[in-house]
Amino acid sequence: MKKNIIYILLLTVIGFAGCKSKTTINRDEAGEAISDYLTANPEYKTTHFKFGEIKFNTTNEMNELGKYRTLESKGLVTLSLKEAKKKFLSKDSSFVYQITLTEKASPLVLKQSDDKATVKTIEYVLADKKPVDFAQVSSSTAKVTVTLKKVNTDFAIFDEDANENSSFITKTYKLKLSKDEGWKVQK
Repeated sequence: MKKNIIYILLLTVIGFAGCKSKTTINRDEAGEAISDYLTANPEYKTTHFKFGEIKFNTTNEMNELGKYRTLESKGLVTLSLKEAKKKFLSKDSSFVYQITLTEKASPLVLKQSDDKATVKTIEYVLADKKPVDFAQVSSSTAKVTVTLKKVNTDFAIFDEDANENSSFITKTYKLKLSKDEGWKVQK
């Protein structure tokens, strides 16, 4: 009889322990939730990029042409000279190029019209370190501050702010406990 009571108590305790939902979170679980979120919703910075038929004639525009040639050497655009008016020993030379985006540029192009595209200039990825600051606000919410390092794309040369003073940013995410999916980033 004593054995049966002990077995019944043991099964009851195990049953209640199994029914209790997990409401605590640790740094590794928080880092995994943030990593999953960033995989589905990447963080990035964008700029506008002109293509199509473009005329280059001033010194500043010639510097822009150099940026396009850099992209051409990486296989992201093609340049074809349509018209050239070269004046001997003069700064008034002008060139008209047809600039086309290639298939290789498609992962970096977010939106495109006839002569403009919105392109990614910086992608933010989770730094090697997992969350740097972690606080569980309540039993079902937590705040996690992570370090995201900047990774310049090939189009970063068209962004004026691409070479800022920092190679990383810190960002705070709010996590919420869902009974079905576990800890997820709350939008």
